[in-house]
Amino acid sequence: MESTLFTQCVFEFIGTAVLILLGDGVVASTLLKGSKGYGGGWIVITVAWGLAVMCGVFIAGPYSGAHLNPAVSVGLAVAGSFAWASVPAYVAAQLAGGFVGAVLVYIFYKDHYDATDDAGTKLATFCTMPAIMNKPRNLFCEAVGTMLLVLAILLLAREENAAAVGLGSIGAFPVTMLIMAIGMSLGGATGYAINPARDLAPRLAHALLPVRGKGASGWGYAWVPVAGPLAGAVLAAGLYLALF
Repeated sequence: MESTLFTQCVFEFIGTAVLILLGDGVVASTLLKGSKGYGGGWIVITVAWGLAVMCGVFIAGPYSGAHLNPAVSVGLAVAGSFAWASVPAYVAAQLAGGFVGAVLVYIFYKDHYDATDDAGTKLATFCTMPAIMNKPRNLFCEAVGTMLLVLAILLLAREENAAAVGLGSIGAFPVTMLIMAIGMSLGGATGYAINPARDLAPRLAHALLPVRGKGASGWGYAWVPVAGPLAGAVLAAGLYLALF
């Protein structure tokens, strides 16, 4: 298959849609009433989110590099590992994929959304909200989590690591473990968006979809899981450039 920017964006779209379908899907499965996964808990969510990233990377990796995250695209561009000219198209594809993935989750679990009364629970299946609202600290948490993610991705791509963990699809496994670790260790404060396409696009889907009794979409907080990951990605790229 010819590797054009259009082809790359198609796979970024598909990979991100799968990421959100499986990632938001596990949150819906564990939180919405009547689901067989109801009450599965945080460990189930963090493990499944890691596996969701792995599936997205397997799909998109050979064709687009599987960024699946605007913060990753920006971080790689700042580090000189990705062309700035391709960033807008990648980000648009990722946001579109995130939106479609969230819509699919809603259709899939429609009966369970109807059976669930709490508006906050429904919102949580689309996007993140902090456990304790403290926007400066929430911003810091999102930045730190994303900085770790992007720095690790940059380091995994280096020759020194490539010999040990491999490139291409095999590289999805350490990233999977990394996503799980971030979720388990650092996710409790904000829900670890660490990806604007994972939060902003599904939040928009929540606002637009006819979710029964859905309540507000939390737009007053929405800038945090966008600005925090982008800041963290830039910091990671700066640290990487300082080291190498």
